[in-house]
Order: sequence, then structure tokens, then C-alpha cells
Amino acid sequence: MAQIIDGKAIAAKVRQEVSQAVESLKERGVEIGLHVVLVGDDPASHVYVRNKERAAAEVGILSTTHRLPQDATESEVLTLLASLNSHAGVDGVLVQLPVPPHIDTNRMTDAQDPARDVDGFHPVNLGMLVSDRPGLLACTPAGCLRLIDETGTDLKGKRAVVVGRSLIVGKPMAHLLLQRHATVTVCHSRTQDLPARIAEADVLVAAIGRADMIQGDWIKEGAVVIDVGMNRNAQGKLTGDVDFESASKKASFITPVPGGVGPMTIAYLMRNTVIAACARRGLPFPF
Repeated sequence: MAQIIDGKAIAAKVRQEVSQAVESLKERGVEIGLHVVLVGDDPASHVYVRNKERAAAEVGILSTTHRLPQDATESEVLTLLASLNSHAGVDGVLVQLPVPPHIDTNRMTDAQDPARDVDGFHPVNLGMLVSDRPGLLACTPAGCLRLIDETGTDLKGKRAVVVGRSLIVGKPMAHLLLQRHATVTVCHSRTQDLPARIAEADVLVAAIGRADMIQGDWIKEGAVVIDVGMNRNAQGKLTGDVDFESASKKASFITPVPGGVGPMTIAYLMRNTVIAACARRGLPFPF
């Protein structure tokens, strides 16, 4: 049976690292400010934002949420972002996704200052990742990499398979694994014989958004399985992209859903905010 990777415990460790860094910066007179832009009334978004507010308070980061109505115009959001980009007290900015359909998501991302883009979605930050240069990393892939590291897995020469090619998870995850000298395959909806590709993986990262799609008999004996999925199955139960019960019989390590990747995303958002604050002030990174 696989060993469970406890994302809650590891995220708590990351938040403690961030808290110590924040306290050290406060001793130097630096107060770190995170600003969240929330447009509309999507219930899940409101839950995510409250979780981010709680995490910021726990680590000592000053958090401000700008709540705009569902009918806020694109121009209003862009004006707010321009104001935050130029404010000396703002170290990190994120626009909570999804935004209402009348607002262009790419335009919101592009309008952010890359140096304050703590979600790591701006094309400049994605380009820095692809160029193997330091920048703000997308939080979920960075958190996944930490989970892999916590298992003691040496990625050099390993076969890694990423299922999903989104800009938020799949593509940056693949590049982070490449930086660690893994041999990486990215699978997607047009991949032929997906079970065969997954069977090659020493490390599997699943990020496709389909409940329990990946079956245990697809998985290589002893693989490390990171399940990014967060879905409701036919019974209404929260579940990942991997069938946990069958996969846990083949994997050496596996993340649960919930309690695996999810807590890491918010922990790494806090970490990114500290990195952004240090970079803006020319201070050494504390991590």
C-alpha cells in the first residue's frame, strides 16, 4: 500500500517557513501586503479567498480583498489593477479566477505587474520559467514539486508523466520537472493510449479535472502519484483525477483528495508574496 503524502502537514511546514521570513522582514521594517481582486459572486471563489485571507493572517502578511460586483466592467477592474501596480505598499496581487464571462481573463493577467504576480500566471513569469531564470512560479506546480521532494524522490533520470497541459498546472509542472532533470511526457485529450503512457511513469502528476479517470492498473508499481484534481463524483463525493483506492495499491506514495495538493497551493501563494516583497526591495530571498 502507498504511503499517504500529507499535504496539510507539509503546507503547515511551508507556512511556518513563511512566517519566520515575515517576522525577520518585520524586524527590518518591512510590512508585506497581499491584495486580492475578487469579481462576482462565484461561491467557490469566495471560499478560496477566505482561505487565502486566513493563511495570510496566520503568517503575518497584511491581506486586503477588493470585492467587485458581478456587473463590474472590465475597465473598472483594469483601473483597480493599475492602481495596485503603482502602490508602494502592495507586494503581491492576484485576480481570483474565474472572472465573469464579460471580462477577458488574459487581459486581466497581462495587466498585472509581473513583479507582483504572485499567482505566477503572467506571460513574463511563465517565460522566465521556460528560460530557466528565476521568477514567480505558479503556486500549484511549485507546491506539487515540494510534495515530491518530501517523499525523498530524486527526479534525475526519472520518467515523469504530466496529464493535463493547462498554463496553470500542466505546462509549468512539466518545466519544473525538466529543471530537475526528469524525462517528461505531457499527456492531454488527444494523447493516444493514455494508460500505456501512464504505465511508464516513475512520477505521475494528474491535472485533468475528470473524477477518478486514472485507474490503479494503469500505474507503474512504486510510482509517486500527485493528484491535482478536485472533482465531485456521481455520489457527490469530493475526489481527484486518480482512483485513489486502486492506485494506492500500486503507488509508493500518493496524495489524497482533499488534503493533498490543495493546501500547498495557498501555502506557496504566501511564499511567493514574500519572494515578491524581497525582490522589489533588493533583499535576499529567505528560502
